[in-house]
Amino acid sequence: MKVALFQYDIAWRNPLANLQKLEEKLAGEEKNAVDLLILPEMFNTGFCMDPEGIAESADKGDTLQKIKQISKEYDMAICGSLAIEEQGRFYNRGFFVSPDGTVSFRDKKHLFSIGKEAESYAAGNSNEVINYKGWNIRLLVCYDLRFPVWSRNKENEYDLLIYVANWPTARISSWDILLPARAVENEAYVCGCNRVGEDGMGFAHEGHSALYDYKGKRLLDFEPNQEALKTIEIDKEGLDRFRAKFPAYKDADAFSLR
Repeated sequence: MKVALFQYDIAWRNPLANLQKLEEKLAGEEKNAVDLLILPEMFNTGFCMDPEGIAESADKGDTLQKIKQISKEYDMAICGSLAIEEQGRFYNRGFFVSPDGTVSFRDKKHLFSIGKEAESYAAGNSNEVINYKGWNIRLLVCYDLRFPVWSRNKENEYDLLIYVANWPTARISSWDILLPARAVENEAYVCGCNRVGEDGMGFAHEGHSALYDYKGKRLLDFEPNQEALKTIEIDKEGLDRFRAKFPAYKDADAFSLR
C-alpha cells in the first residue's frame, strides 16, 4: 500500500485556505498513485480551543464534502481530524474517507487538559479498526499517543496505526520516542503526521512526521519545519512474516478496556 503524508503550516481558522493548499499540492501529483493520504490533526483550522466558530456538521460540513470529492478524484483514502459539532457538543473527530464515499469516524479519546481541550470538546470512546484494501487500520489523534493501553494491538487486530497531530516543538522529543515505541510493542507499522509553523496561540511546531515499520525502523521522515508531501510503500507480507516468526503478541497480558 502506498501511503502519503502531508506535513504543512496550517492556516489558523481558515478552512478555505487549507483546502486550497491541499488541492495545489495534489495538483502536481499523479492520480491513482497513492492509496492513502494522511493529514495532520485539525488540518483545516489548526488546534483551536474555540470550536464555536470552526466546527462543522458531521454529515453536511463543507470540509468533509470537499475531502470526499478529492478522495474520489484521486482514488485514494484520506484521513485527518477536524472540529465537529453534533447534538450541541463539540468533538475533535478523526475521519477516514474512502474513495467510494464511505466515512469512518474516531473521536479523540484523550483530551489535552493542560491546554484546556477538555473544556471545549467531548471525548470519544471508539477505537475499532478500519479495513481498507486488505489492511486493518487504527486511527488515533495526537495526545492519544501518550497512552499505550488505548493503542494496544490485541491479537494483531490492526496492521497500521496512525496518529494525526498538532504536536508542538516544546515536546517533540517525546513524539520521536513514542512513535517507534508503539511500533515495536504492537508489532505494526506506525505513522505520525504532524504540522509545522506557529499556530494562532503562538505555539511552534516543527513537524517530525514519520512512518516506522514493525521493528521500529524509520522508513520515512521529514526535515524539521519542512512543508512537503512524501510517499512510501509499505509491505503487509513482510509484516505477516515477522509476526509469524516472532509472535510476541501471544505472550501479552489479557485485559479489557471496558
